[in-house]
Amino acid sequence: MPWVINSYLLPLSALLLLGGAAGDHFGRKRALILGIILFALASVGCAFAPDLPSLFLARAAQGVGAAILMPNSLGILGSSFEGEARGRAVGTWAAAGAIASAVGPPLGGWLVDSVGWRAIFYLNIPVATAAIIVAWHYVGESAKGQGRLDWMGALLATAALGMLTWALTLWSSRHAASFDTWAGLGGGIMLLILFLIVEHRLGDRAMMPLALFASRPFVGLTLLTLLLYGALGGLLVLLPYLLIVGGQYSPTQAGLALLPFSIVIGTVSRLAERIGPRWPLSIGPIVTGAGFALMVRADPNASYWTSILPGMAVVALGMAGAVAPLTTAVLSSVDDRHTGTASGFNSATARTGGLVATAIAGAVIAVPRADLTGAFQAAAIVAAVLAVAAGVIAFLTLAKSS
Repeated sequence: MPWVINSYLLPLSALLLLGGAAGDHFGRKRALILGIILFALASVGCAFAPDLPSLFLARAAQGVGAAILMPNSLGILGSSFEGEARGRAVGTWAAAGAIASAVGPPLGGWLVDSVGWRAIFYLNIPVATAAIIVAWHYVGESAKGQGRLDWMGALLATAALGMLTWALTLWSSRHAASFDTWAGLGGGIMLLILFLIVEHRLGDRAMMPLALFASRPFVGLTLLTLLLYGALGGLLVLLPYLLIVGGQYSPTQAGLALLPFSIVIGTVSRLAERIGPRWPLSIGPIVTGAGFALMVRADPNASYWTSILPGMAVVALGMAGAVAPLTTAVLSSVDDRHTGTASGFNSATARTGGLVATAIAGAVIAVPRADLTGAFQAAAIVAAVLAVAAGVIAFLTLAKSS
């Protein structure tokens, strides 16, 4: 059911900025541990949920916890390491995330088949406990921000991102625009404008200081993130659907078909950070675009090894070259006081790109089965153009800043 997923994604996307700013203000270690605890408690709530409304509420609480812990985990990395050491740390973080995403679908499928869906949420408890112990003993606390937290900016940003996310999710689930969708998009845009006005008036005291956008690398990397993760989000939604509906794959088989993607990223991403950000962030998205172009050959009824795997492997190779350097470059484009904010904003940008792609993917999903392959191939061409544009933006932006 889509809303089981979307009830998690809505607060996650909407609260990432607030989670990053809260870590900058109150201390990133404290915020990280709080986010992990909230995520673990919400996982227990999901496992014991007696009905769908209770499950939706628990999933939303998981999203809140993730929105607090995600930007602060990266903020801690950014402030704890410098230079090449920071790149290696972020590369390790990206590789660990890719490996976890590779193990997750097969493990989750096995748990559902052998134990039941609730076991997926029980699995979070020991992992969260171990993370809290490690953070408590080995992570140093960051300096607290001075003055008051920008609650007005936080409220406006949360409401704006939440409304936009809700509208895009509604559009995707209904496969068509409606009055509610347009009202949500219009309201979200108006709230974003109000947010910018408030942040401009607060200056350096703002949750998202607009002075950050005076940094050419920060602006360019934000555009790169939006385009690249938008293109990738479309692939991750449409390819499993194509395989299941068009090729009669089982859900387990479709999940295993994506396994090489995470394996390549997990094994290659640590190599890219040794080169520096400019060339991996320029070449990586272009290679990703070439992979999307190869996906034009995708045929769910043909051999997986010759029709699907080559394009997916090239996409994974390009993303492996971009993921770790992108995160490192974003953290390096701002001062240490705002690494949590920058991390939260970049994560929100990535998820916004994915949500837009998911909304557009609804138009592809709605086509008749006989036309599905052609619609997927057209989407692959659009994704290729977006990825190549992201690489060009990175090359021009980082060339000017170097």
